[in-house]
Amino acid sequence: MNYKNYLKKGKSQIAVWGSGYIGLSTMAFFSRKKIKCVGYDIDEKKVNTINSGKLPITELKDWFGFDIKSSVKKKYLQATNDHKKFYNDLFSVHFIAIPTEKNGKPFFDILFNVLEKLIKIIKKKSKIRPVIIIESTLTPQCSEKKIIPFFKKHNLVPGKDFIYGVAPRRDWFVEGTKSLVDIDRVFGSTDVNSSKIIKDILSIVCKNLHEATSHKVSEMVKSIENAYRHMEITLANQLSLAYPNENMREVLKLVGTKWNVGTYHPGFGTGGYCIPLSSQYVLKEVKNKSKLTLLRETIKTDTNINILIAKSLIKKGFKKIGVLGLSYKGNLKVDILSPVIPFIKYLKSKGITVSLFDPYYSIKEIKKIAGVKSFKYPQDLNKFDCIVVSIDHKEFKTKMKSITKYLSNCKYILDNMKVWEKINFPKRITYKISGEKNWI
Repeated sequence: MNYKNYLKKGKSQIAVWGSGYIGLSTMAFFSRKKIKCVGYDIDEKKVNTINSGKLPITELKDWFGFDIKSSVKKKYLQATNDHKKFYNDLFSVHFIAIPTEKNGKPFFDILFNVLEKLIKIIKKKSKIRPVIIIESTLTPQCSEKKIIPFFKKHNLVPGKDFIYGVAPRRDWFVEGTKSLVDIDRVFGSTDVNSSKIIKDILSIVCKNLHEATSHKVSEMVKSIENAYRHMEITLANQLSLAYPNENMREVLKLVGTKWNVGTYHPGFGTGGYCIPLSSQYVLKEVKNKSKLTLLRETIKTDTNINILIAKSLIKKGFKKIGVLGLSYKGNLKVDILSPVIPFIKYLKSKGITVSLFDPYYSIKEIKKIAGVKSFKYPQDLNKFDCIVVSIDHKEFKTKMKSITKYLSNCKYILDNMKVWEKINFPKRITYKISGEKNWI
């Protein structure tokens, strides 16, 4: 059967399990190709927003380069909180795009909850074998040790009863140039024929596909490539800690002029769904963890760097600290494992008054997530003797020309992303960029 033709002719549809950043973008890009997609999510508000033709994650519009209103209006894109709709034989392709982490650890309960539902769909024995493509991040060997045995317990064999593939995502949501269309994408399956089917489906949208020899290889790629980045980012922080009297940010910038070296600047550490978890994913199923000393030390340093920064500010004697940015990345609303959260909690535990502002979060959300009050930006900056700019949201840049008039009580600014480096601050204010000499 030619799944690609069936999808293009409207004889078949795509079911997307999970309508967050990954799932919603899958739906959006396939629906642009006039493929009918329905996304499932337990969040009723998100479902209703999608069905009204709006993005529940508004900042994704810059990454997409288009809105979803037209696709929704033409019924190419819909959302539901009723997974039983996918029991219809029309849904031959199932993308799984649900979180596989919880509280900073790999977590697969939600994944297996979805797989249980898919087992019922497969057992219906429709004329078309269902295709299951996992976009979520998996630990190495997860398919062989957990997922495939789970199916086999129900007498279901990949390649025979259904098509199984792993095609992890590499999205860079803050840049429109790296869309799902253009970015290099790895995929793999259990056999040659299944790989061909998955390649045909993905090629409807993705231009740059790289076929792995198996699903075992493709599922390792995501966690290992991010573990490499995790180590490099952490190395930048370790170098800065080892040479506190040197401008390590400048050193690393110059190191990066070598053609085959990628460098990162020192700062608050990593955040989000991918990098801070990557080393843990790699270590999860390894029998001899002692062999991966670099990854274990990476986790330790990355976990502690924000606490060390907090301690340095306390040592400098600051009592009222204003933090700009809750999200782990600029111009996105993602606070998963944001390094700012433990930073703030440590300061609070030591009796420091801390407030937080982020244009993407409401006062209630900031209180719930970070446990502190919000403040008006830039008007309330004069309340603080120390200001920490953790991330480079556009709003922090566009309003920076007049920022000095709101800094009447400020003595110290720590800028993690060089957002305010072009401002001429009064001499009474010490302005430090993370990674510079004596920044921590």
